[in-house]
Amino acid sequence: MENNNSEGNSNGENLLQGEETRKLQYTGGSSYIVSLPKKWIQDLGLKQGDHVVILRQGNSVLQIAPASKRMAKEQKEATIEVGKDNNPYFIARKLIALYFLGFNVITIVPKEDRLLVEQREVIKSIVRRVLMGTEIIADSATGITLQVLINLLDLSVDAAFKRMLLIAKSMYRDTLLALKENNVELAEEVVKSDDEVDRFSFYIVRQLKIAIKNEHLLKEIGLEEPRNCLGYRLIAKSVERVADHAVIIAKDIMENPHPLNKDIVEKIAGMSYFALEVLDDACLSMFKRDYEAADRAIEKARKIDEVEKIILKAVSEPRDVSELYRIKLITENIRRVAEYASDIAEIVLNMTVQQTLRKG
Repeated sequence: MENNNSEGNSNGENLLQGEETRKLQYTGGSSYIVSLPKKWIQDLGLKQGDHVVILRQGNSVLQIAPASKRMAKEQKEATIEVGKDNNPYFIARKLIALYFLGFNVITIVPKEDRLLVEQREVIKSIVRRVLMGTEIIADSATGITLQVLINLLDLSVDAAFKRMLLIAKSMYRDTLLALKENNVELAEEVVKSDDEVDRFSFYIVRQLKIAIKNEHLLKEIGLEEPRNCLGYRLIAKSVERVADHAVIIAKDIMENPHPLNKDIVEKIAGMSYFALEVLDDACLSMFKRDYEAADRAIEKARKIDEVEKIILKAVSEPRDVSELYRIKLITENIRRVAEYASDIAEIVLNMTVQQTLRKG
């Protein structure tokens, strides 16, 4: 393709800012060529002989992109200056924000002579617990340097979401087992597992923020268009909240050593299995981009209220007030799982309704 600017908007069309009109030329008996504005070529750092990738999008759009930059890994670096009066968690929040923004190398340095021990410990804890793919490559009192080693395409958003979902579901199953066995140690493991869910959630947010600025990377990680990024962000948040409710039940088990009645526990287990089934249905509709399946999941989620009422009715006879409170707390947190599943399915409806209309 030529890169001269000899032909411009000669047809007088009203074009949007950044648009150019070019004339197709027939050459070689089987190909067409089109010139590209010289300034565009220079701005992208291209030269004669470089390759470009041409993508066809539907029946009305052709997209041209530099081949050398499609998969290029952008190296972004940032430095945080820390004073002795800075709260360690202020540093942690800033660190997480930079991770979300796609920085690959983050250095934390002291404004004065050295980092405090407490500050260093919080930074290391954040890296270990929530910043997936991040390693400490330099560590001393005069500064800590972090590097995000995981590549954008090493773990797709869908793959990360599936792992996040599996962990959240496993947390609920372990919580039920801990409730049946009155197993405090297992409940403690559930609480610890919440960090893993948060790590995947933060990773997904980071990937979405990077990909939304680059349409080619967006397609590479499995998303069809930028607007789906918001949907995925909300879905990841819903799964994160599902895990949080498992933690609430697990902490209740840790704080109350007395076991609940076995019959009640069995009813609670049935309600939990139903809620997780709705969650599975909603998430499967997302992976399959299935509008009808999402709609069925929403209708199914409505039944959770009846399931909860049956349990509460069964325990309505006089009993210890604290035990009744525990049962209500547990069933409420399980009901929220089905409600979050319904929210996920609702987002899938919004993401897929357009393709349903095209079919119609």
